[in-house]
Amino acid sequence: MAIKKIHSASGFFIAFFVGFHLFNHVWSILGADKHIELMNTFRLFYRNIFVESVLVISVLVQIVSGLKLFMQKRKNAISAFEQLHIWTGLYLAFFFIVHLGAILGGRFLLHLDTNFYFGVAGINSFPFNLFFIPYYGLAIISFFGHIAAIHSKKMKQTVVGLSPNSQSIAILIFGLLLTIIIFYGLTNHFRGVPIPEEYNILIGK
Repeated sequence: MAIKKIHSASGFFIAFFVGFHLFNHVWSILGADKHIELMNTFRLFYRNIFVESVLVISVLVQIVSGLKLFMQKRKNAISAFEQLHIWTGLYLAFFFIVHLGAILGGRFLLHLDTNFYFGVAGINSFPFNLFFIPYYGLAIISFFGHIAAIHSKKMKQTVVGLSPNSQSIAILIFGLLLTIIIFYGLTNHFRGVPIPEEYNILIGK
């Protein structure tokens, strides 16, 4: 019970940050400059030692507690949403480990600004995009899938004619559509994004 409460508390803080982060990515449909401009505005609030420390600790807590909960619940997950809950949680744990390591490595080892170009270098370069497109795409879908599964479990009321399960399916569909919109922006509307020279180190150039 204590692990679930800790997991939920850290998850709430992370979800709040991810919401702004995904909105920032949606903004990329207006171009890389607009994406970076909005990111710099958001950074005024979260790019400081206090907020970043809380965020990193929350991610680490989420990974450890999530893996423990996965081991506890994987054999008892029967329904589709229960299965969705544990498997999306497992993928998010994997994503957080890789993504956090990449961000910290990019900032402190490669001395790069981990902005729009840091994220899209792999997405817009073959053969790296064979990994990075599903890597990022599954992360967004898993985020909304995890929320949908929790919503299905917690929500008991019909809203605008939708049952709790139907509401959860709507959340999942929203996540799928948002993923398409984000990739539309991150790939410069599917034509590819020119990568500044300093970021070529990420793709072996």
